[in-house]
Amino acid sequence: MRSLTFRFVFLWLLCATQAHAVEPRVGPVVEGFGPVFEVPAESFNLDPDQHYKVVMDIGEGPENPGEQNRGIESAARFLNLHARHGIDPANLQMVLVLHGAAARAALSDAAHRKRFDVPNGSLGLVEALGKAGVPIYLCGQTAAYHGYAPEDLLPQISLAVSAMTVHVRLQQEGYRAILF
Repeated sequence: MRSLTFRFVFLWLLCATQAHAVEPRVGPVVEGFGPVFEVPAESFNLDPDQHYKVVMDIGEGPENPGEQNRGIESAARFLNLHARHGIDPANLQMVLVLHGAAARAALSDAAHRKRFDVPNGSLGLVEALGKAGVPIYLCGQTAAYHGYAPEDLLPQISLAVSAMTVHVRLQQEGYRAILF
């Protein structure tokens, strides 16, 4: 009897766990990227009546230059998760700043292949963010250090004097940095 009770409890827990397992969804702001899990409606969230201006600093890149940059995907996730949880995308103004190893994501596929012998794994993501209206700035100091010429960059990328310059100016314009 004890063995039968144990099996019943085990099967019940397995079914209960499976019933609550949810796959992440992408979109609606950045289509195809930024997977989001649903959370309870009463979870702490942004105020839907406010307008937010945020800047994300991304200096890390994947070890494998052909992989997608997870930091950049976090920007897509930020926009998608808030849209999925009741925040009007018009109330979210986001800017990305790339420097360091993250600068590889700013390269056109041809320039990326020429330098790293693999396609730019972040190409579709950068294009989707551009389509969603997200400005992306590349640190000019990083670009110069690595020898990335303006013609090597994706059309969604704007060159800045430096990453620091972008942050100082955007802070003056009321942007808040996402720190993590």
